[in-house]
Amino acid sequence: MRPLMYGVMTKTDPLPVPRFRTLFLSDIHLGARGCQAEMLLDFLGRYDAEKIYLVGDIFDGWRLRRGWHWPQSHNNVIEALLTKAHQGIPIIYVPGNHDEVMRNYLGTHFGGIEVKEKDEHVTAAGLRLLVTHGDQYDVVVVNAKWLAHLGDRAYNFVLWLNTWINQIRRLWGGQFWSLSNWAKQQIKRAVNFIGDYEAVLADEAKRGEFDGVVCGHIHKAELRHIDDILYVNCGDWVESCTAIVEEQDGTLRLIDWARVTRRARRRQKLKERAQPSGDGQQQGIPETTD
Repeated sequence: MRPLMYGVMTKTDPLPVPRFRTLFLSDIHLGARGCQAEMLLDFLGRYDAEKIYLVGDIFDGWRLRRGWHWPQSHNNVIEALLTKAHQGIPIIYVPGNHDEVMRNYLGTHFGGIEVKEKDEHVTAAGLRLLVTHGDQYDVVVVNAKWLAHLGDRAYNFVLWLNTWINQIRRLWGGQFWSLSNWAKQQIKRAVNFIGDYEAVLADEAKRGEFDGVVCGHIHKAELRHIDDILYVNCGDWVESCTAIVEEQDGTLRLIDWARVTRRARRRQKLKERAQPSGDGQQQGIPETTD
């Protein structure tokens, strides 16, 4: 079996517009108030790819049924993706549970975007990857959908609370911070659920004789081996603002856009502080890290 290659991109230097071989995005949740559409638009403007996978929950039908929320920025995300499709970039849309209505249109093309239940992606290094949203392997979603909807309402409340927390943080110069993401790292039951989910997806890929699996659903970006299977979770654009890219040589990388943006803003503030003061002296700049 070919070696599995992976890494994490957290560079803060000004980036050119790289053209990756493949871009994987999941859990954008357009239509939800927690969607970080502006950050995604910034990301899409700085990155390009020869092929794009939309790995489920691109729009949030559950939230939209409870009340319409569709600001211009959400429309702009759709237009940005359609523009890429019109430019000839293949876009594969693998629906999730929040946009499950799209599973009624498997095999259909929308403006150049093809809808598939799941897909197989072969990297430039020859790795066979199963691409699936992953909700089919979530026992709560499969066996107790009412409980999944109840949990979604609680999650929506946490996102609402997080919006106010971030507004207060911005008043003091703070950057975006995810309460729900922090809670996932602290609550034992959440940690156990995530671990079980990752193991089930890895087992499914192994049964299908794949080298790895690319998924979403649980809003926790990850790129690592589980035994001899490469487990890749794209994360989301509500809590973490992450994506997976494949470079031309087949290397897979996790891009943490919230972290990249946070560091860039911090560096800009340090540059501003480094400007000559009124007496012509430059102020010292301390080194900073996340």
